[in-house]
Amino acid sequence: MNAVLKPVVPQLRKMQRADLDVVMAIEPTLYSHPWTRGNFTDSLKSGYRCHVFELAGEIIGYAVLMLVLDEAHVLNISIAKPHQGQGWGRSLLNEMAAIARKNKAQTIFLEVRSSNKVAIGLYESMGFNEFSVRKGYYPAVNGREDAILMGLAL
Repeated sequence: MNAVLKPVVPQLRKMQRADLDVVMAIEPTLYSHPWTRGNFTDSLKSGYRCHVFELAGEIIGYAVLMLVLDEAHVLNISIAKPHQGQGWGRSLLNEMAAIARKNKAQTIFLEVRSSNKVAIGLYESMGFNEFSVRKGYYPAVNGREDAILMGLAL
């Protein structure tokens, strides 16, 4: 008998309220100014496309996508620190782009902190372009930080 090992890849599924404890355990480990439980609850209530990325039953990431007319906006996309650097962020963003396309979005947008060079590099490698800079958009430890608005034509 030949055993064929199937690669273990994350599975995307809709976020449930029951997932929020895990999401809220991950969120503050990634951001100096994390989303609150209320931000996620409001996103679920508003009908935004909220998903979790599970690897072998463990939530390793999540994303929130807002669809408006022919645009999609990634409001939050996160991979837990132990799982970063393995291509899962790229995979999760590709999943969000696929959802946007399926819903007839023509462009997908996101904001990224100007200091987040790793994320900016990922987005640029996927074809995202800088549209503008939003001065003082993000709260920071010492004042405010600019956001780079990036977009990708779908």
